[in-house]
Amino acid sequence: MSRRILSLLPAATEIVCALGARDRLVGRSHECDFPAAVRTLPSCTAPRFDVSGDSADIHQRVTAQFKETGGSLYKLNVPLIRDLCPDLILTQAQCGVCAVSLSEVEQLAAKIFHPPKILALSPQRLADVWTDVSRVAAALGAEERGKEAVRALKNRCVDILMKTTLMTKRPTVACIEWLDPLMAAGNWVPELVQFAGGTNLFGESGKHSPWMKWEDLVARDPDVIVLMPCGFDIARTRAGLGALKSRSGWPRLRAVKSGRVVLADGNQFFNRPGPRLVNSMEILAEVLHPDVFPFGYEGKGWDPLDSK
Repeated sequence: MSRRILSLLPAATEIVCALGARDRLVGRSHECDFPAAVRTLPSCTAPRFDVSGDSADIHQRVTAQFKETGGSLYKLNVPLIRDLCPDLILTQAQCGVCAVSLSEVEQLAAKIFHPPKILALSPQRLADVWTDVSRVAAALGAEERGKEAVRALKNRCVDILMKTTLMTKRPTVACIEWLDPLMAAGNWVPELVQFAGGTNLFGESGKHSPWMKWEDLVARDPDVIVLMPCGFDIARTRAGLGALKSRSGWPRLRAVKSGRVVLADGNQFFNRPGPRLVNSMEILAEVLHPDVFPFGYEGKGWDPLDSK
């Protein structure tokens, strides 16, 4: 049973806390910020590139950093991690852009006198998140707590599905995970859209988020557009909308004309494959069917484009 946990992944940090083991965390990544109590933990990572600016700026810097370092986008504070003496490191094996790579963590662990166990998460679908909760719970010796957590999350999903499976009117939806260049949301997001009562147009369940062409978005002309850039909150997304709104044909899109373009907090919800993916499903259900699902996330998890 692990007693000193270093989490290098925000979703993993949220899982540990959901399992009631916040007191076992000894360190975190620079992006782990929920629940608020984890912010007092020492941060053990830092980006190698400037993370400010709009989506085009960041894309250019990430591309340049990949070429310069061969894919190493984040720095590990090795001396600090050694001093923390973790016996379990939680990391990921899915996306080299989102967090420290598994290979870097493995190299780090080899340098520690008593090498910690490494548990790498790589969810691609919602069901994988349930599995990850169970895997982390097993590593903590908290299997029963894990079962309870998964059961509670599934029950919230079922509450939505009981209503949406009967719906015949399902709006078409485009979920955008990056603004410039355009990227559609993949992995678990298409499932969330389906479960929330929508018809997903771009991206496939269980597959990485794909780049997309503006012409394709115009051609399919979705009923609803949900903007959820990776790592961006609502305010930052709103500040970076210039590139999208200046595109030819933007004012003529069905979602724009009907006021159904939504800015979602991708950083806190949709981009993190942890317990709050269920909140993300609830957000989508509220956006797509507000009369049926008045959860109260507007202003906190999402805002309409024309709200300000």
